[in-house]
Amino acid sequence: MADHRSVPEPTLRRLPCYIHVLKKVEQLGRQSVSTSDISRELKLDPTQVRKDLSYTGIVGKPRVGYPLKDLIEAIEHFLGWDECTHACLVGVGHLGKALLGYNRFGEYGVRIVAAFDVDEAVVGARISDHIVYHIDALPEIAQRFNIEMGILTTPASAARGASQNMVEAGIKAIWNFAPTALELGADIIVENAQLYATLAVLSRQMRGRVQAQPKPSPLRITPGAEQMGPEP
Repeated sequence: MADHRSVPEPTLRRLPCYIHVLKKVEQLGRQSVSTSDISRELKLDPTQVRKDLSYTGIVGKPRVGYPLKDLIEAIEHFLGWDECTHACLVGVGHLGKALLGYNRFGEYGVRIVAAFDVDEAVVGARISDHIVYHIDALPEIAQRFNIEMGILTTPASAARGASQNMVEAGIKAIWNFAPTALELGADIIVENAQLYATLAVLSRQMRGRVQAQPKPSPLRITPGAEQMGPEP
């Protein structure tokens, strides 16, 4: 199996898309799937799909494809989704509460076991079955629950301090939803969600499409017509 560090990032981003397609196919009762099936659904080159799948170590059969169940398991194992990674969330605002309420992280190998904030209005509360602790308790809780991943949903102004708290607690990977870049050590993995960046792309494309549409011709009014009454 390929070393994850040698896998191109676009491949890692496509593999979850393959999982979604494969599970749709599985619901149809099929036992196998081909790269053509996947590429047709996602509008990709079959050669690219085959190359992406090769990183998982699974090998398909000519004119047969891949055993569906085995392929799903191979991708999930490659992505680490078949193991449970304990995570914590720091910043229990609107976005943080929404993520705490999302109950499908377990399908992707992540279990949020604790949440943290500094606001006394939420510290001590139970939100979507998660207890909210004060950020000062992060080192102790991280050690107790073997937390390896942090989800950062603070405002930009609090992101630097919160991320440092995570690093000092021994967390090695941070999923950053805060609208700011994090400057951490080289041994810390940071994945920026970039919600505002993707929204900017969407907004600009929408505006570009509107501007490209032909404008309606101005209404021409015959002189004196505005004084005309209705026809008899």
